[in-house]
Amino acid sequence: MQLGLSFSLLLASLLVALSSSQVDAHPVKRNAGLVTLPLKRVHQARGDVHPQMLLQQHMNRGHRRLARMTGRIAPNDTELEANLRKRMYLLPYGPGSKRPTKRYDRSGVASAKAKMVKSTAKTNSAVADSNEAFSIDDLIGLLTGNGNNAQAAGKQQAKGNAKGSNGKGKGAAAGNGNATASGSAAAASSSAGAGFSEVDLQALENGGLTAAGAPTADNSLGLDIEANDVGYIATVQMGTPPRDFKLLMDSGSADLWVGSEQCQSTAGGGCGNHTFLGSQSSSSFKDTGNPFQVTYGSGAVAGNIVTDNINVAGLALNAHTFGVATQETQDFSSDQVPFDGLMGLAQSTLSEQKTLTPVESLAKAGLINDAITSYKISRLADQKNDGEITFGGIDETKIDASTLTTFDNVNTQGFWEGAMDSITADGKDLGLTGRTAILDTGTTLIIAPPQDATAVHQAIPGAKSDGQGGFTIPCTTTTSLALSFGGTSFAIDPRDLAFQPLDPNDLTGDCVSGISSGQIGAATEWLVGDVFLKNAYFSTDVTKNQISLAKLA
Repeated sequence: MQLGLSFSLLLASLLVALSSSQVDAHPVKRNAGLVTLPLKRVHQARGDVHPQMLLQQHMNRGHRRLARMTGRIAPNDTELEANLRKRMYLLPYGPGSKRPTKRYDRSGVASAKAKMVKSTAKTNSAVADSNEAFSIDDLIGLLTGNGNNAQAAGKQQAKGNAKGSNGKGKGAAAGNGNATASGSAAAASSSAGAGFSEVDLQALENGGLTAAGAPTADNSLGLDIEANDVGYIATVQMGTPPRDFKLLMDSGSADLWVGSEQCQSTAGGGCGNHTFLGSQSSSSFKDTGNPFQVTYGSGAVAGNIVTDNINVAGLALNAHTFGVATQETQDFSSDQVPFDGLMGLAQSTLSEQKTLTPVESLAKAGLINDAITSYKISRLADQKNDGEITFGGIDETKIDASTLTTFDNVNTQGFWEGAMDSITADGKDLGLTGRTAILDTGTTLIIAPPQDATAVHQAIPGAKSDGQGGFTIPCTTTTSLALSFGGTSFAIDPRDLAFQPLDPNDLTGDCVSGISSGQIGAATEWLVGDVFLKNAYFSTDVTKNQISLAKLA
């Protein structure tokens, strides 16, 4: 989703501005057995990172997550930095090319579009044409924050991808994002084969927050969505008196935490302009003194386990056990990131805090029928803004009930992983049998084993490998890839396969593929993120240890 900008601006990749605005998430409660939260889309202004660099960041992050999920040794920082270095030489706007001199401007769509990069046809001049010179080491240092933490370069809204601003700290760019979201539905409904959506392109230029509409299910909160369908946020209340906290909803972890009033950043200073929790702001806050720490695919937090009152869509969990972070990496502590914390919704067997997840606690307290979490993830290009997260059941209005399929969770650690029956392209079986997929809302791309990723892209006309584990495909692709679970095939919209254009001035040219190859994990194991999950209703049941998918209504 990133735009190729000047090489000098590319060097400031880590200084990305995440902007958001205050958005109220009002819980809707219609009965005692079902809770639904609105999921909000947070636009991330990332106009200073080349799409190929962002792709590698996503891939690095996915590799770390997959290693953690499968109990394998994760790639080290040196390997991930090497991946970033190699990709520098693939950039059409990188070394050996003429670098544009204009950058993204928040003043408006027209201004931003005028300042986008020049066509790739103009990118073959020598670096000598520019007065600026930067080493690859300089770039890696900026991408990784200190040159020693490569996973920071892969940060994006996902788990630990970001932490949020409070009501007072939302950025101006969020307003631009909302303006983009209010564009005409006709502009949004880019059909397969028409090229990359103008609405998506505007979101890339402007960033901001696209708010979810009112949830349709009982006891629901909406999910806001980040630019290019990256992160999904719900608002819950914590403390006494209750205050709003924006939390990333993540099916790939099992810990709930927010920043402590004493939070310190590993980069120095406090943890930014976020909403914090502690004894000064909450009379019901109690610190147990027991420590916890969580390391994500990007970023890490450490702090104390506490108890305090929380309220999820009107359902009160008093003296709930969770964590407050007294130390955060810059991935979370920056003023620019739009979350106040994270709610992990895998099984509590994964919890570093050794406590029940909120959905498990709601079920134990009898506030919902069962420990079920259901996700409807919205797509910006559709302009429906109907994302939501539901606790205790399934929102029947979101699904085609005849397609609802339920299958066993085959993961013994607590992640949500199902057996895939087949992978097809335009109805043709690719012969990739015996595969499993970890379904993770905290991962943007699909990460497939190298041989599988190659086989998939061989079935997409015009697809090419970039030699670094990533692929490009025509932005106009109409190839219908589908993953089958429990005997039901779920097709991926071709728009989701075209992750972002290589050249923002050519929306019918080549796009970065939403499927990349992973270098770790079993040869039959996939990590399946939002590129797929936007195309299905996704539900998990802790008690039955089962996963359900349904086609969208």
